[in-house]
Amino acid sequence: MIADLASYLGGGAVAGLIAGLFGVGGGTILVPVLLFIYSTHSLPEEHHMHLAVGTSLAVIVLNALSSMRAHHKQGSVDWRVFWRLTPGVVVGALVGAWLADRMASRTLVLIFAVFLILVAAQMLLGRQPRPGRTTPGAAGLGVTGGIIGTISALVGIGGGSMTVPYLMWCNVAASRAVGTAAAVGLPIALSGAAGFILAGWGNPQLPPWSLGYVYLPAFLGMAAAGMLCAPLGAKLANRMPARRLKQAFGVFVLLVAFKLLQGLIG
Repeated sequence: MIADLASYLGGGAVAGLIAGLFGVGGGTILVPVLLFIYSTHSLPEEHHMHLAVGTSLAVIVLNALSSMRAHHKQGSVDWRVFWRLTPGVVVGALVGAWLADRMASRTLVLIFAVFLILVAAQMLLGRQPRPGRTTPGAAGLGVTGGIIGTISALVGIGGGSMTVPYLMWCNVAASRAVGTAAAVGLPIALSGAAGFILAGWGNPQLPPWSLGYVYLPAFLGMAAAGMLCAPLGAKLANRMPARRLKQAFGVFVLLVAFKLLQGLIG
């Protein structure tokens, strides 16, 4: 039990730091850590990924809230863009949770592994989209938000790895893209977590202390550590070049993806 608590706290601390540093919700760390811990428990294997994704989104609610406040204080959130993206990400995240509930755990793991490979490639290559347009109107941002929200809920992330490149492509400055992505992670996580709670509600196969597909012991441990570390990441994002750190994180993410794929094949 102590080892599990240490894993929850450690995973939450790293995820919170990443949330503030890169404008992501930390799901790329939370989901693999949760999958590993769940595999050592007597939890139903067919729901491992659903519990990992649902719990990750619940933790990201608090991470994103803390990160959003920190970025807002630094004036790096474009609230006009935020409010235009929000309706789409809310609907998209609910749709993503609905779709996930109808997929097998192995299918969700495969989707997550492929997503990690794409994230790793972007980080290792270090390429950011060149500004090619301005931000669209409310309808365009709403549709974009729907796509980001759906994918984010399927893989248990806050959407920053998609929102940041998109906003930079729309000629939004890097610091404001990161800050806005951190803020958008909050409605994604809120609606996604709510969707997973509703999808798993009343499932007799889920373990005690579960709220739908949100496993409360893991949520509490990871959320506590994440909230403390997210503001630190936000401060570091404005004070240090993160290229080397991003490359190291990219390698780690790639190794995690291959490990997950290996588990599926084996």
